[in-house]
Amino acid sequence: MKTLTNYALVLPLFFFFSIVKAQDSIPSVAAINQDSIRLEQYNTKIQIIESQRVADSIKKVELLAEIQSLKTTDNLKKETLQAQLDAISAQETERLAAKKREVEALRATSKGVPVMGFFKDTLLTIYSRLGSFSPEERAKAVNQRIQNLAGLRDFSADSLVIESEYNILNLVYSDQIITSISEEDALWSKMNAADLSVNYQKIISTAVLNYQNETNIITLLKEFGLALLVLIITYFIIKYIFIAFRWSAIKIRAQENKRIKGIKIKDYTLFDASRQVAVLINLNTVLKWLVVLSTVYIALPILFGIFPWTKDMAQTLFGYVLDPLKDIGLGLWNYLPNLITVIVIIVVFRYVLKGLYFLKSEIQQENLKLPGFYSDWAAPTYQIVKVLVFAFMIVVIFPYLPGSDSPVFQGVSVFLGFLFTFGSAGSLSNIIAGLVLTYMRLFKMGDRVKIGSISGDVIEKNMLVTRVRTTKNEIISIPNATVMNSHTINYSSDAPEKGLIMHSTITIGYDIPWRKMEEVLIKAALKTPLLLEDPAPFVLQTSLDDFYVSYQINAYTREPNKQATIYSNLHANIQDFCNEAGIEIMSPHYRAARDGNQSTIPADQLPKDYKAPSFMFKREE
Repeated sequence: MKTLTNYALVLPLFFFFSIVKAQDSIPSVAAINQDSIRLEQYNTKIQIIESQRVADSIKKVELLAEIQSLKTTDNLKKETLQAQLDAISAQETERLAAKKREVEALRATSKGVPVMGFFKDTLLTIYSRLGSFSPEERAKAVNQRIQNLAGLRDFSADSLVIESEYNILNLVYSDQIITSISEEDALWSKMNAADLSVNYQKIISTAVLNYQNETNIITLLKEFGLALLVLIITYFIIKYIFIAFRWSAIKIRAQENKRIKGIKIKDYTLFDASRQVAVLINLNTVLKWLVVLSTVYIALPILFGIFPWTKDMAQTLFGYVLDPLKDIGLGLWNYLPNLITVIVIIVVFRYVLKGLYFLKSEIQQENLKLPGFYSDWAAPTYQIVKVLVFAFMIVVIFPYLPGSDSPVFQGVSVFLGFLFTFGSAGSLSNIIAGLVLTYMRLFKMGDRVKIGSISGDVIEKNMLVTRVRTTKNEIISIPNATVMNSHTINYSSDAPEKGLIMHSTITIGYDIPWRKMEEVLIKAALKTPLLLEDPAPFVLQTSLDDFYVSYQINAYTREPNKQATIYSNLHANIQDFCNEAGIEIMSPHYRAARDGNQSTIPADQLPKDYKAPSFMFKREE
């Protein structure tokens, strides 16, 4: 039930953070719409600029024709027309700069349309429209034309030529236009149109020739033969892997009770020989399959890399391993400065804790004395300060931890704090009570105490409970919160210096003189081991009742942990000395006619000539 409850708490958080992560990784509809609007605005501006360019070009042709038609003597008219031509050239420069600004504004968001090669590789990328054709339509048409070139067995790279038409360069093969390069294409590629057309010419001719070379029958036969060789080598490698691991399993079993004798940690046997062999055999099996799978994983990219159609699959398979390794390496390299910072912080705090520990030891051994600070406070205070130092160290290190700023990491931290807060409410009350008890100094280890109705010696006190050993050798654990809410008697706190007063009450009838009784009780106390002669014992008459007097014997001791033995010896001595003094200890309501009755004093302590008294009668006259 507790497991289900935990899952019920964790799953909502997991789905919440998954949704947040998905929202972060998936472009929003608003962002897509914004990109579309920008692209549409770009196309509109380009159309306006292109219309102006066409008009300026026509005007430029007209002006050139008019200049050529003028006579050589009409210099004033020529200057006017030349000024108009210079203005058109300036407008042409400004127009080109405007196009470049629009392209740069869209470069970060526009991905372009790729023209795919024969083996799923990207040959060209088209970004701009050309007339009424969109980038997608241009890319599709160019791709189809390149595919048609590959079907020409007499294809010659020299026949793929560049022709100029108006302000556009065409890449032509046998009177068929393969692709056209406009001014916008050159701006997107950050090249001039002539260089871009030469680059396209090399890329397309190389791709067609490579495809034809890769797909001829001789090359295919070589590739199939090489693939077969790879399969055969892989088969034999896997076969010998199985043989090698089978041999190692036999060797492991043969070493049972020889080199393999089990694992012992002190007196505890973690694994006997047979269990250790079983574990090693299982590890051998797991390692065998890991090696086999690794061999297959390495062989597949090699096999796929032989054929041009599957080379991208080989790169993908290698990427599954190499990309994570590269990411891990780059991550470690980028994290190295933070790691050094974390190490420095840990080293500094380590030496801070060493200094605090040294200070604690000095105070605990009373080599260093601080006014108002007791030596038994040193250890708990050190533990509190140690926790605070560790907490402060974690706060300092936290920003340098990888992923500390991620929402998931922060959410897990909040969730753990929530569980700790509500799951440890009872424990926290005991911890706080334990701290209060430590600094109140109610008792220390070994003290004889009475907590509520429980009496015994303190054998352990920690942050949660106090453990007491009773006189019957019972171990009782008392929560610190209960100790705080109960009254506590400490018998040992002043006993070494002032002594603890042991006291016991005895009731004796009025027929015994009180001075004699007090003398007997003091003798009994002085005779009792562990009771002190100085300060001297004393007797108090605590009450004068109907049938008896209550005498309380009081004596000092410095051994409060031996109260049961002291009381037992004291009571025995009281009986002995009362009997020697001829004092009978009787129940308060004891009735006896003394005439004719035997005394209650033991016979060996009565006088040798003792005789029970006879009955006495008095006759009235």
